[in-house]
Amino acid sequence: MVLHELFGVNADIRKTCDELAEQGFLAVAPDLFWRQEPGVDLNVTSEADWQHGLRLYGVYDRDAGAKDVNDTVNAVAKLPECTGKVAVLGYCLGALMVFLAAVRYHGVDAAVAYHGGDTEKYLGEVEGLDAPLLMHLAEEDEFISKPAQAQIKAALAGKPNATVYSYPGQHHAFARHNGAHYNAAAAALANGRTREFLHQQLRDLRSLARP
Repeated sequence: MVLHELFGVNADIRKTCDELAEQGFLAVAPDLFWRQEPGVDLNVTSEADWQHGLRLYGVYDRDAGAKDVNDTVNAVAKLPECTGKVAVLGYCLGALMVFLAAVRYHGVDAAVAYHGGDTEKYLGEVEGLDAPLLMHLAEEDEFISKPAQAQIKAALAGKPNATVYSYPGQHHAFARHNGAHYNAAAAALANGRTREFLHQQLRDLRSLARP
């Protein structure tokens, strides 16, 4: 499952799903804003769309959203194309929702978070994390301060199933297609780590058991 930023299920998220499908995964991108404004599809280069997304982000109900994510995980796990194992991968708002769903519910088999804003506000819930977690942080992120990043790293340091990677010199959304801070080398490194993690966590044990 791919969880979007404040821009909704847009061209970038669809491209990410296509890339995951090409790697052999079933990719599903739910609409996190369905309660407020169904079908949001915003352009990351439009200032008006940025402001629109920020308004949606500001009033988004994170508690209800975490439950929505968990409900969708359960639905995806039952799809005939699914092995029954589900990873949740998210960016910014979506990454925060990945974290909340992973610490509050137990249907997530693997979690990947790219620069999840406000994650530091929920670190008191980290003991609920059972699923393997891979987190990517940009060291120069304008929306996640260095003290906040230090808090996140410290809180997850005691969790053997959590891995946090920092990317020196990188800014928020460095791995987003066509983003202002997109960095091809850093994105390739982060996405390669994600790909390896997902294959490791979601591999179909049934197929491995076949002669």
